Amino acid sequence: MISYFVQKILSFKWRLGKDSPFSRLSLTRSQLVRHRLIILFFIGFFLSYFAGLILGPDSVSQTSGSTANSAITSFRLPSNTIRRLVETILLFIGGIILCILLDRWFFKRSNSKDNTLLVQEAQRLKRLNIGYPEGMINLIILKEQKLLEKQLEPLGVTVTWTSFLSASSLIEALSKGSIDFCGGGGTASIFSQAAEHVFMRVAKEKYTVSKGQAILVLNNSPIKNIKDLKGKKVAFDQGSSAHYVLVKALNKVGLDYTDIDPVYLTQPEALPKFYAGEVDAWVVWVPYTSTAVRSNYPGRVLVDLEDIFGDQASLEVPTLYYAIPELVRDYPNILKVILEEVNEAGTWAKKQELEAAKRLVEHHQLDPAILISLQQRSIERAIIPIDNLTLDALQRQANMFSDLKLILERINVKDGTYSLQTRQNWTY
Repeated sequence: MISYFVQKILSFKWRLGKDSPFSRLSLTRSQLVRHRLIILFFIGFFLSYFAGLILGPDSVSQTSGSTANSAITSFRLPSNTIRRLVETILLFIGGIILCILLDRWFFKRSNSKDNTLLVQEAQRLKRLNIGYPEGMINLIILKEQKLLEKQLEPLGVTVTWTSFLSASSLIEALSKGSIDFCGGGGTASIFSQAAEHVFMRVAKEKYTVSKGQAILVLNNSPIKNIKDLKGKKVAFDQGSSAHYVLVKALNKVGLDYTDIDPVYLTQPEALPKFYAGEVDAWVVWVPYTSTAVRSNYPGRVLVDLEDIFGDQASLEVPTLYYAIPELVRDYPNILKVILEEVNEAGTWAKKQELEAAKRLVEHHQLDPAILISLQQRSIERAIIPIDNLTLDALQRQANMFSDLKLILERINVKDGTYSLQTRQNWTY
C-alpha cells in the first residue's frame, strides 16, 4: 500500500505541467530508492508523533512545557525527561520499522504478481526481435550494454537485433512481422500509416538533438543559403524526417518543394554521390551531421534543426518508438520492460553527454549556458508517453504531406490502431 502511494507520488508528474516541481524528479533506479526512503522517513515520523499524542498527549505537552521552562530558568532537565525522550525515540524507530515492513510486504505482493505475469508472457514470447536505425543512440546503448538481455534472457526470451537503413524500412519490417519493436523518426510513421502498414506508436524521446539533422553542401559549393537551393538537386531519404526538415526549411525562405529537384536516396546511398558532387545538397541526420562520427566527412552546414525550428525541434521532429500491436496487446509486461530499459539507456547517454560537456566548459570550448540545459535534461526521463502535443505536431506534418500530394489521402494519427496514448509511468 505504501509502495503504491510512493509510486503514485513519483508518477504524479504525468498529470502536471512541465513547470511543476514534480516534473523535475529524476527517474533513475538509484534516485527512486532515495525518494522512497525520504517518503518512508516522513511517514514514520508522523506515525510516531501521532502515536505519542494518543499514548500520552498530556505527558507530551507537559514535557514540552517543562523543557521550555527549564531552558529559560535553570537549564536543568526534569527527572522524567530522559525516560520520555527514550519513549519518543522508540516510538519513532518503531514507526519507521513498521513503515518499512508494510512497504516490503505490499511491494513483494505487487512484484510477485507482476513477475508472475512477466514470466508467463516470456514463456509465450520466446524471442524478441528489435530493429534500430543507424545513429539512434538509445537503442545502440541498449544493444551494446545488453540491458534487455539481462532482464529477459533469464526468463527464456532470446533478444535479436537487426540494423536498418531508415525508419521507413523499420516500420515496414514491423508490419511484415520481421521485428517486434523499433525506434525512428516520426515522419516515417506518417507515410507508413498512409500505406496502411501495421504498427503502433508507443513512446517518444523527450528531447531531439538540436544539431541532430542538417542540410549539407560541399565545402567549395557556391550555395550560401537555403534560397540558393532553387533548381538544385537535393538528396534525402523519402518519407523520413529529412523529408519534413527540407520542406520546412524551404518554406521558411519562401521556396516551395517544387522549386528543388528531389533525389530520393538512403543515407549510405547518398554519401558517395555527395562526395562526387552528383547532388548539390544532402539532408542528413546523426551520425552524418557534425558529430565526432562525421568528422572526416566533407561538407558544411547550411542549416540545422535549431535554425529551422528553434526550441520546438523536439516537438516538430520527434523520435518515436514503435511496436507491433500484438506486443502491446498480448505482452504488456514485456513492453514495459523494454521501455524501462530504453529509458535507462537514455539516462546513461545523457549523463555521458553531460560529463563530456563539463570537460569542454573547463577548457572554455563550450558555452556554460549549454551545460545548464544539459544538467536539467540529465535529471529528466529519456523517453515519455505519446501525448496529444506530439500527435498534433504529427498531424500537421501529415496534412502538409497530403497537401503536397506526397501521400494520397489525409490520415488521422490519433487513430488508436496506430497510436498508444497512456499515462502509465513505465519505469516506476
